[in-house]
Amino acid sequence: MQKSVIHLEGIRKSYFLGKNELPVLKGVSLDIYKNEYVALMGPSGSGKSTLMNILGCLDTPTDGKYVLSGHDVSKMEDNDLATVRGKEIGFVFQQFNLMPRLTALENVAIPLVYAGVGKKEREERAITMLKKVGLGERYKHKPNELSGGQCQRVAIARALVNNPSLILADEPTGNLDSKTSVEIMEIFGHIHASGNTVVLVTHEEDIAEHARRVIRLRDGVIESDRINEKVAVL
Repeated sequence: MQKSVIHLEGIRKSYFLGKNELPVLKGVSLDIYKNEYVALMGPSGSGKSTLMNILGCLDTPTDGKYVLSGHDVSKMEDNDLATVRGKEIGFVFQQFNLMPRLTALENVAIPLVYAGVGKKEREERAITMLKKVGLGERYKHKPNELSGGQCQRVAIARALVNNPSLILADEPTGNLDSKTSVEIMEIFGHIHASGNTVVLVTHEEDIAEHARRVIRLRDGVIESDRINEKVAVL
């Protein structure tokens, strides 16, 4: 039986304004399996950002069960969540979230610092990942010396460097022009082809079409969950 990287059962999330409850997720259940490439879509207010925060262990559900790579993270305390997040998830954000004073190599190596990896090994692994995303020659450059597309490549290399079980990308092409967006999506295609599980949050149909599976949220529930037949099975 195929093992799920993500297993959600009846996930609910509410926010409270005084005594008023504002339900955002209203019972989301799904499984995402190893080496799947999933696009998570939905209009503003659908709950996709909230779901992404829960998937990324940045937030916890009000109710329901979330098992990530065999760890039940739904009831974990913040410190334990941070540990799981560091080991299991590689994040790619729309805003890149790079440290401006650090070089590309130093930015990519940050997760390895937290993981307690020695300096020599950190640098070797960071350079290897930068080469994978086509930036092997620019490892000494700082973010202000790189284009937006190059900054996103650095962010992708950083997400991969710890060999996480899940790559979570939030609108990764949102700040990029169309040509650069195509290049970045090609990199995600290579990441998936090399065996990674990728979940991509986007509101753009053409970006979602790169994924093999497209899940749409509306009003806090899954509206549809379909296989994209245009994308070949690996």
